[in-house]
Amino acid sequence: MSKGLMKKTALASSALCLMGGMALADQVISDDLIVNGGSLCVGLDCVNGESFGFDTLRLKENNLRIRAQDTSNSASFPTRDWQLTFNDSSNGGANKFSIDDIDGGRTPFTIEASAPSHSLYVEDGGRVGFGTSTPVADLHVKSGNTPTLRLEQDGSSGFTAQTWDLAGNEANFFVRDATNGSDLPFRIYPNAGTSALVIEGGTGDIGIGTNSPSASLHINRATGAISNLLTLQNNNGVYMQMIDGNTGLTWNWQNQNNTAFITNGVGAGDEFALDVNGNLAISGNMTTGGTCLQMDTLACTFSNGSGAACVVGSCP
Repeated sequence: MSKGLMKKTALASSALCLMGGMALADQVISDDLIVNGGSLCVGLDCVNGESFGFDTLRLKENNLRIRAQDTSNSASFPTRDWQLTFNDSSNGGANKFSIDDIDGGRTPFTIEASAPSHSLYVEDGGRVGFGTSTPVADLHVKSGNTPTLRLEQDGSSGFTAQTWDLAGNEANFFVRDATNGSDLPFRIYPNAGTSALVIEGGTGDIGIGTNSPSASLHINRATGAISNLLTLQNNNGVYMQMIDGNTGLTWNWQNQNNTAFITNGVGAGDEFALDVNGNLAISGNMTTGGTCLQMDTLACTFSNGSGAACVVGSCP
């Protein structure tokens, strides 16, 4: 039977039913149904003479849904019902396509109208692109301005809410603490160089400028000239601390009030002090062990009043 003849027969049957005051009955086909050579329109707004274009199957009405309803009744078989939803049915609702977990009352997948092309793209090698149809890595994020990956702990599991961003642009790659004032605790600038920062496996040694650190912190800069390799800066004094884990003995190299100190622990007194004027103070006894102690000024005295000699000039 041709497509046109099928339509005419259906219309004629409908007219007869209406004329007789009878309600339209469902049509039950107890066999496979094949529409050969034509298209199918389903919905209250399908019309006679529907222009299908290239559409094979068309849904046409103001509430469009496709539901997959599983009627399994054995406990060992899955029974979840799923639905494809095209737009919200409420006034002011979203223009979107979604996959709904009907039994679970969830919507795990949604695409809103006007989403950019290639918002989500899975290419034939399994690589996933966000904003690109040619991903070159397992996960490729492309954007015109600062592509960003957000990690958000929302507090729903009882833990304190915290949000981090991983992002990069022409200025730097950075980690942003979005919860606390959008601070940037970690940044890498373009052209930082190979092995700018390395954490070695096993030992945990940190290399700066080297991929094979030989100490807990190994700084390397092969400039061929004298270079500043370590700077410690603070607004009110700064010190570097060394602690013997066995004895608990602590030594500090300290810079404060225009004077460099070596102290035995914070507040334990100055064992050595050198100010910006070259004045040197050493607490306790000073022993040379028979070697020469040379001073570079004639105004040389010992504050302990011992009367020890002050050697000026070159040592013999």
